[in-house]
Amino acid sequence: MIEPHPSGGYVLEELSIGMVAEKRVTVTAERIAQFAEASDDFNPVHMDDAFASKTAYRGRIAHGLLSASFGSAVVGTILPGAGSIYLSQTLAFHRPVRVGDVVVTRITVTAIDETTARVILRGEAFVGEDLVMDGEATVRVPRRRRPSRA
Repeated sequence: MIEPHPSGGYVLEELSIGMVAEKRVTVTAERIAQFAEASDDFNPVHMDDAFASKTAYRGRIAHGLLSASFGSAVVGTILPGAGSIYLSQTLAFHRPVRVGDVVVTRITVTAIDETTARVILRGEAFVGEDLVMDGEATVRVPRRRRPSRA
C-alpha cells in the first residue's frame, strides 16, 4: 500500500505495475444530500426513507456515482495523485451502499504506456468483505519535468 507522494502526485516514471492505494469513506446522509445537490440527482431512492423502503432495496441507498467518486478521490490525491486526468472509466455496481456503510476503495496500477503517458487503473470498492463496485480507468499522468536548456 502506498502513501500519497510528498509532492502531491506521482509522475509517470515513478509508477510501477502493482502499486496500490486505498481510501476509507463513511457514507452519511449528509454526503448523500451534498452529492444530490452537486449532481442535481434527487431520486427518492436516495433521498426519501418512506419511498425507498418500498423499493427492492428496502431502504435508502447512496448514489452509485457517489461511491464511484471515492475512486476519483484516490486517483486525484494518492495514486497517481495531483496532475492526473481521467480519460475514461468503466463501472459495474454489484451491491447497494447505504447510510452508515464504510466504503474501502482500492486502486491498483495494472498497465503503463510510457509513450502516451497513460496508465490503466483497476478500481474496486468494498463494504466489509463485499465487493460493491469495480471497474477500470484510463488516466493521463504527468511526466517528469525535463530541465530547461539554458
